[in-house]
Amino acid sequence: MYEKAREYLDGITKYGSVLGLDSIRELLSRLGNPQDDLKFVHVAGTNGKGSTVAFISTILKEAGCKVGRYTSPSVFSYREKIQVNEIYIERESLAKLVFQIKAVISNMTEEGQAHPTIFEVETALAFLYFKQENCDIVVLETGLGGLLDATNIVKNTLVSVLTSISRDHMDFLGGSIEEIAFQKAGIIKKNAIVVTAEQEAGAMQVIKEQCQKGDNQLVAAQTEELSQIRYENLSVFFDYKEFGQIEIGLVGSYQIKNAILSIEAVKALRKKGFAISNEAIRQGLKNAKWKGRFTLICEKPVVIIDGAHNEAAAEELKKTIENLFQDKRRLQAASPAMEKKLLFVMGVFADKEYERILQILAPLAHRILTVTILDNPRALDGEVLARTAEKYHTRVEFMPSLETAALECMRQTKEEEAVIAFGSLSYLAEFERQIKALVMN
Repeated sequence: MYEKAREYLDGITKYGSVLGLDSIRELLSRLGNPQDDLKFVHVAGTNGKGSTVAFISTILKEAGCKVGRYTSPSVFSYREKIQVNEIYIERESLAKLVFQIKAVISNMTEEGQAHPTIFEVETALAFLYFKQENCDIVVLETGLGGLLDATNIVKNTLVSVLTSISRDHMDFLGGSIEEIAFQKAGIIKKNAIVVTAEQEAGAMQVIKEQCQKGDNQLVAAQTEELSQIRYENLSVFFDYKEFGQIEIGLVGSYQIKNAILSIEAVKALRKKGFAISNEAIRQGLKNAKWKGRFTLICEKPVVIIDGAHNEAAAEELKKTIENLFQDKRRLQAASPAMEKKLLFVMGVFADKEYERILQILAPLAHRILTVTILDNPRALDGEVLARTAEKYHTRVEFMPSLETAALECMRQTKEEEAVIAFGSLSYLAEFERQIKALVMN
């Protein structure tokens, strides 16, 4: 049953990606509008959405809530995108609900309705599952943009969360930061509290205008409230407002911003009637996990993966590398990788700002390996990426396969280098599998 359900879902990918709510509205109406029986924290933005969802949902779990979590894309397991209290949707439930949706779609297409996209089907699947599981609240990540994203069909949004907004997906969302921010801020609903990260001036002005139109309370997570930041043993510690010292296990420098954004979102939920203690906030921040965001996947040698795929994410990755690997005065002997030279592995989609990413990160590398992301029409040829990298570094090599790249990493890093693999998330899961297979052997 599960395999047949997956085959059906894989077949839907041919319908591509379509912005707009008409199809998801029709599909959910025929399924009984399960989303109307749920309450939401809705998260949009360019960078940090997944990590912020992880922080908020783990805090709510620690507070005793039954929490649905919906994120995309999946990286390490298809079922990871739909979770309840950090447990992936069961295979049996997925299969049953997919075939329920399939029957409805068959009726739609027979009547001349457009076939829903894969993201619309997965979103409907998530809502059905969260209603079935009687979730107290759902932490919901947008797929693309916000205003016309399928997740924006929801009505019962208690808190709208806006992570850092920057220039990405400009073909779909607009060429200016203001146009992109308008799309992201489209998730703001009447009576929702809006919580935002610090933004560029143009983006913040758009958010303020949208809040004024809807008479929404706006809360900004301010980094000026942070103090005593330090990195130790792949954890981050900092002081924030009345909470004093906080520890987070997500290490990237950008995770501090995501953490305080999550704190403010949870405080907003308190105003909506949720009982969430300071201790639940502390434990949730410490225990939250989000693979693919500066994640240690191997200790000997040190191998880290990170989904830095645009300019803003590259800048944050640079800060993290400098904090963990280069600033010896702050780290002292906390990280065994600190003294090692860094080997970078990079693979990206062709529509990403890959040259700008290389401008930012290449100077930090000892060597750079480039790869081609397989089985994706959006992938940038690794040889093209290598030629671009050679503009900014003298030691660049194209790897014909991820297996070859993993072998090179393991062969060269035993004594002299740590590995950081970054770029589009879609190749990192396979890279991790290749590394772990070599470690096992």
